[in-house]
Amino acid sequence: MIAFNKMVTKKQGEDAVSEIEEWANRIVSSMDEKMQASLYHDADSSTYVFRLAKGNRVLLFRLSEVQLRTPEREEECERILNRKIKDLDSGHS
Repeated sequence: MIAFNKMVTKKQGEDAVSEIEEWANRIVSSMDEKMQASLYHDADSSTYVFRLAKGNRVLLFRLSEVQLRTPEREEECERILNRKIKDLDSGHS
């Protein structure tokens, strides 16, 4: 299970993008090797915009800097990512 005080990243803004993208791709590839995740930081909204892609399907969603940097919220972020992976796989948005 996930350790207490676990967060996706301690970094902020653009500095966190590669770390978050690695985290997301580990989860994505464990569920579906044909799916890919990428993201960028939107400084205006203090969010990270995730792009999940599989074949010709794409799903975009956002997670906030606070969600990704707050201790004990990695599990929440992982649940959201898992749900989005399933949504893309099943054709729901």
